[in-house]
Amino acid sequence: MKKSLLLFGALGVLVIIACNNIKADEKNNTALNNSSESAESELQPAKELSEDFKKYWYAGKAEITSYTLEQARYGEIREGKAVLIYVTEDFLPKEQVKADYQNDTNVPVLKLNATKKFNTGIYPYSIMQSTFYPVSDNKHAIKVSSSMQEWCGHVYAQINNKENYEITSHSYFQGEADQNFTLDKDILENELWTKIRIDPENLPTGDIKVIPSLEYCRLKHKEIKAYSAKATITKEGNYNNYNLEYPELKRKLNITFSSSFPYEIENWTETFTSGFGPNTKELVTKATKLKSIKSAYWGKNSNKDEVLRDALELK
Repeated sequence: MKKSLLLFGALGVLVIIACNNIKADEKNNTALNNSSESAESELQPAKELSEDFKKYWYAGKAEITSYTLEQARYGEIREGKAVLIYVTEDFLPKEQVKADYQNDTNVPVLKLNATKKFNTGIYPYSIMQSTFYPVSDNKHAIKVSSSMQEWCGHVYAQINNKENYEITSHSYFQGEADQNFTLDKDILENELWTKIRIDPENLPTGDIKVIPSLEYCRLKHKEIKAYSAKATITKEGNYNNYNLEYPELKRKLNITFSSSFPYEIENWTETFTSGFGPNTKELVTKATKLKSIKSAYWGKNSNKDEVLRDALELK
């Protein structure tokens, strides 16, 4: 009997020790997870938003800007339209979707929905990329997604900013199909379009590592990963040019934006090889500003509101 009690006592001590170790491990893991989540925010303090920023971006309206588009595809230039829709909203950090209700844990973001529509012969292309970038401007985009539809099929890719970047990609192309993988937190090309609108003075420059736009990776069937790039900023009168050059991809991106708030994007060019076989050539995709309006577009969904498309020259 005494031996049994001693045995049970010893087992009890071991269970307590084990439980304490598990709790300690859990506590340490929680601390590690918290530290990894906060590591980005500790790189630099949150940007203090100016009164101009608050008046412009928190007036209950989105900024909608239309562009003429000359899109390189299959070795030829296709005419179309592009639209950039910027709007602020509250974002849920865990679920990484738009918040329906205000809460202290929500993350204020500047969202960019960037769309392109153009035809390739008989069939149309429709492309949309969404970027959710914290207005604090001290961490990477919380989420980036991209969808592309054309008559051959459609593709979708998404980046979620968690402990690492978690990438999900679906495609009808062989070799791409369904993928799930992680990447280190390098600069996202997609997020640079929103950073320009918040604090262009602190855009990354020099020799850097950048994950190209999801649109480019899917159109060109390039691996979604960080590539070496060189970034520069040049000034021309009232405008700044942000240039990204990827030597390995033989690709250049130039974004021209106004040098004063609200740093509106005037145009952009993207240079890369396009086509197959003997039709392969270096072409330049161009987007040039048409019109810009401020509108609470989500409430403009009746037939009478189509006049706003005329204002944007989208008909």
